Amino acid sequence: MHSLHHIVLSCLLLTLSLGAQADIYGDVNQLVRSEQWAKARTQAEAHLKTQPTDPQMRLLLSRIQDGQGQTNAAMDTLQSLTQSFPELPEPHNNLAALFARQGRLAEALTALQAAVRARPDYATALENMGDVYIMLGIQAYQNATTASPTQPRTGQKRLAAEQLLKSFAP
Repeated sequence: MHSLHHIVLSCLLLTLSLGAQADIYGDVNQLVRSEQWAKARTQAEAHLKTQPTDPQMRLLLSRIQDGQGQTNAAMDTLQSLTQSFPELPEPHNNLAALFARQGRLAEALTALQAAVRARPDYATALENMGDVYIMLGIQAYQNATTASPTQPRTGQKRLAAEQLLKSFAP
């Protein structure tokens, strides 16, 4: 009877602990959504002092770093996450988004391929992969136009691809 009570108490404490953790993620996420970067960072870093390997909070920290204009720090955080937790698709996807924003499309594609390997049905990464392929296509059409400026077809294709990308931009 004593051991059963101990197990029930442990489960209750674990549930309470998980509830408290869920609140910190929600709180930090809300601060991120409202772009209260400094406050979000303070809470995230305080949490990470007690749980430094927490992947969810480290992912949030990378969003905060990027929001504060510290893209390189965000990339470092995400790269560290992909090394610690290669099975998580989100860090790979978010890293790919930062690479793409910098025009580092080959690296973005590699990161997205890792995200899809980690979770083949990850729709966000699959969509982002399509966007990166369109961007790579635009680059190829630009290169083709430079190599043969008299070829009107490549210019038309580049414009069509650019329009497609713009039509779905947020």
